[in-house]
Amino acid sequence: MKWVTREKARVDRIACPWLISRFIDREPVFLFVPDAEVPAVATREGAVPFDVPGAALGHHGPRCSFDAFLDRYRLDDPALRALAEIVRGADTDARDLTPESWGLYALASGFRALARDDHENMRLQFPAYDALYAYCRARAHGAPA
Repeated sequence: MKWVTREKARVDRIACPWLISRFIDREPVFLFVPDAEVPAVATREGAVPFDVPGAALGHHGPRCSFDAFLDRYRLDDPALRALAEIVRGADTDARDLTPESWGLYALASGFRALARDDHENMRLQFPAYDALYAYCRARAHGAPA
């Protein structure tokens, strides 16, 4: 399946492809395009838009696109719900939502600065999300933080 969002991703637009790749779509194709081109590319490519204004898989109230994916695809894993709070804090102005949110924001900002493009950014950041998910799973199973 094809998925499309805005280019120059930082937090949510990398967290969502990680979630899609790990839990929703075994062979995803991600398209990162200028903001104004998302609707046309979605139509032309038959791609699902995400993390853009007005998208079903976007921000709704204080919740971010990662939350919308969890709801739409009924992903009720407690570790993913905990990760969603970290992502929500890092992706919005609520960076104090979790102790980890500021750190994720800093890492995502740094990776965005290092990466040649959004695909390299995903490649660089996915291990960080794997690690955060493992951390959240351990905490959900009673391991100390």
